[in-house]
Amino acid sequence: MPSTTRRAVLGAGLAAAGSGLLAACSGSSDSGSSAATPSADYLSPDGKEVAAAEAKRGAGPVREVQLTATRTRLDLGGRTVDSWAYGDRLPGQEIRVTAGDTLALTLANHLPEATSLHWHGLALRNDMDGVPGLTQRAVRPGAAYDYRFTVTHPGTYWVHPHSGVQQDRGLYAPLIVEDPKEPLSYDKEWVVVLDDWVDGVDGSTPDGVLAELGRGMGGMDHGGHGMGQMPGMTMGAGQSSPAPAGPPRMMMGATSPLLGGDAGDVAYPHYLVNGRTPDAPETFTAKPGDRVRVRFVNAGGDTAFRVALGGHRMTVTHTDGFPVEHAETDALLLGMGERYDVLIEAGDGVFPLTALAEGKKAAALAVLRTGGGAAPDASARPRELDGTLLTADRLKADRSVLLQGRRPDRTIRLDLTGSMAKYDWAINNKKYAPERRCPVAAGERVRLAFVNRTTMWHPMHLHGHTFALPGGGPRKDTAIVRPGQRLEVDFDADNPGLWMLHCHNVYHAESGMMTVLGYLR
Repeated sequence: MPSTTRRAVLGAGLAAAGSGLLAACSGSSDSGSSAATPSADYLSPDGKEVAAAEAKRGAGPVREVQLTATRTRLDLGGRTVDSWAYGDRLPGQEIRVTAGDTLALTLANHLPEATSLHWHGLALRNDMDGVPGLTQRAVRPGAAYDYRFTVTHPGTYWVHPHSGVQQDRGLYAPLIVEDPKEPLSYDKEWVVVLDDWVDGVDGSTPDGVLAELGRGMGGMDHGGHGMGQMPGMTMGAGQSSPAPAGPPRMMMGATSPLLGGDAGDVAYPHYLVNGRTPDAPETFTAKPGDRVRVRFVNAGGDTAFRVALGGHRMTVTHTDGFPVEHAETDALLLGMGERYDVLIEAGDGVFPLTALAEGKKAAALAVLRTGGGAAPDASARPRELDGTLLTADRLKADRSVLLQGRRPDRTIRLDLTGSMAKYDWAINNKKYAPERRCPVAAGERVRLAFVNRTTMWHPMHLHGHTFALPGGGPRKDTAIVRPGQRLEVDFDADNPGLWMLHCHNVYHAESGMMTVLGYLR
């Protein structure tokens, strides 16, 4: 199996992305500046600045991992489907390292299409970020790719492709970075991955769903350049955009006051906890009184989940890998890509862990068992779902990670545009193109001003950095922006390269709601 080297990939594959004059991010500042910036003024993903930043991170013990993306049959619990996954399990095998380790992972591609691997939430070296056409060339069928970088910050993260809508198959796995000086004490730890599922059900595929949604555009090309890839870089020879397959999956009329309006675009047939349907849920076991750390990950494509554990309160300790001032709640709201860590003290009995598909009148389910009793069924809706609900804007960053007060050196305005009718999702009315970048400079405090001009909520995700929510809010890499909302977040430009910024609704991103932050030389 051929292995692709990073230097060869970037030398041959990114020349096209770095040629010609590059338009600055349209509406990139509140003053409306749109001056063009020559491509030579942007750092390269494999440039000396990126190597220097990695050298400062040091090189700890090497943790070697093999990961194979392959076609397989998955048992969802009474329902078996043909899909793509990492190995033969859903979610993929957990990757667990310690902060300071060097992670050396080889991705083998046994899929019929090219793929990639993105490390959601990690501030890592830019050429390892896994975005085809921007930071690497896509991994062709039958090839392998070596990812190697230092992992610096503990927390709950996950991995998935950045190629088309592959993430909405079974291609995802949790990535846990342990803290060598862990301040929390607990008896058990559970990783809970939430997902919405359509692949392989009655002939449906995520590509077919995208084709169905895209018909609202009146025949225009709905694919853009996909989740970071360039034309011709991910599809196999002779392949073309698929026609809609399976029954209709477009969702109409799904609304949620929590999300400010429309809840989602896709009516999924199944909602999963750790790859299991509510009819055959995963059961977590503990002893009454055990203190349990639960790491929640929303790996869904189009669904926000409202999560509660029947008979229990949860103490939130982290979001998106970073600690917060501890806060108690009955329920949590997770947009796609978001993560939350909580502590619970296990009661005596059997309890439903319910993840309500917000606005979609369905739910995923797992079970906590500490004693005897009948297990809850798929209809379980614990009262905590309607109790105190904690959202990210109500959290405060822990003092150890608080972003210090400073006026922004640069404000980048990002109008979120598009509609369900035309399925023309974009940023500043421009669909994604890898050569269009929003310039930033190393050392700047940058403010991102998200202005949602759509009737849909968008979970906006920044690669390679964390930003701070206003007013001493938590450090995050993914934040919900509701319809009509202006959300301003700040980050320090301390990780050189070319970084994606996009909606983490996989269908919105694939339709064009993505852009690039580019570091200037």
